[in-house]
Amino acid sequence: MSSEGQMWVEKYRPNEIGDLIGQPNVVSRLGSLLENPKEMPHLLFTGPPGTGKTSAALIVAQKILGEPWRDYTLEMNASDERGIGDVRDKVKIFSRHLAMNAPYRIIILDEADEMTNSAQTALRRIMEESSRFTRFIMICNYSSGIIEPLQSRCAIIRFPRLPKEELVRRLEKICRDENLQYDEAGLSKIYDISNGDMRQAINLLQGASLLGKIDAENIERVSGITHKGKVGEIIELALDGKFSKARSELIQLTKVQGLSESDFIKYAGDELFRIDDPNVGEIAKLISEYDYRLVRGANPDIQMAALLAHLGSLRGSSQKLDIGNTKDQSDP
Repeated sequence: MSSEGQMWVEKYRPNEIGDLIGQPNVVSRLGSLLENPKEMPHLLFTGPPGTGKTSAALIVAQKILGEPWRDYTLEMNASDERGIGDVRDKVKIFSRHLAMNAPYRIIILDEADEMTNSAQTALRRIMEESSRFTRFIMICNYSSGIIEPLQSRCAIIRFPRLPKEELVRRLEKICRDENLQYDEAGLSKIYDISNGDMRQAINLLQGASLLGKIDAENIERVSGITHKGKVGEIIELALDGKFSKARSELIQLTKVQGLSESDFIKYAGDELFRIDDPNVGEIAKLISEYDYRLVRGANPDIQMAALLAHLGSLRGSSQKLDIGNTKDQSDP
């Protein structure tokens, strides 16, 4: 295979603003900003995963800074470096120096909504002090996770979820470039699983290419979509008050088979519509609440156990677990 050993998400990453798919408004706004880079404000890119936010930030840095863009660009994943110490040690030092042969330096903060409030407050001051020398591009899935003083200092650009036809068209092109056999059902299945996340879609495509034809069966094998049915079983066990059994099955699924807690929540939401339960509305509210807690950085093991116990209480089960005020547990 021509791209053996290479990650396709990098091989097919857009290199031009116009290459971003399914984002006409984003392309238009960024194109206007790049026409006069000296006047570009700090930017906040927000939207679902896999919609082109990081690619857009890298393209902006390359177009504005030119060939030495790597020397004048600091990339940080704020979910890993989220504390005030990281802001002081890295961001502050990098932002205070003048860029040679470039209008300014650029700092890209990916997953900025994972930064602590104290770190965001410190960042606010740094943005004010370094605006002559530095521009910030913050990237997040949820703009609600960014404090208002930071949002007010940025031009906010929202990336909507990718339309199915756009994503499938891009996958078709990759299949042709890689000489892969495929059918429409297989590519449609990729979209359904990825939910419009281009990064996940391309990873699924590359994984399935090792099995042969890109069809629905191979996509399911690669994605572990059989996990979805197991998630439904665990939800049913929890609703029936069988907390210990549900917890045991959950541990097997997440710790042994490798399903992430966020994917468990996602699949639970999908399975919700197949559950015949009069409390389906309350179940949906619970799932959304625990999804939010995970996004905010709460302990996954504690939250998953609390979710199962909470579900058991909805049917008045005899196996209730008093978890008290769960909101206190969710604080990261």
